Amino acid sequence: MPSFTSRTITSTRREWIVPAAEPWGATGAEIGKAWSAAEAAYREHYNLPADRALSDDALRFHVTDDAIVITFTTEETAR
Repeated sequence: MPSFTSRTITSTRREWIVPAAEPWGATGAEIGKAWSAAEAAYREHYNLPADRALSDDALRFHVTDDAIVITFTTEETAR
């Protein structure tokens, strides 16, 4: 008789992409808008109130050749 179990976990990465093409890069206003939208989506997903601080690693910022990408990842276990 087996002594193991299995499960399937699905990861979803949400992304907000701010164009940052050379030579000027991204503007602070556009980064701020994307950051606010990502934070709102994170709060909605985890049912967090607006007055509760997010953990330092809630959102991640990635730099690509022509964009700044703000992300967070969620996981769901299949039942």
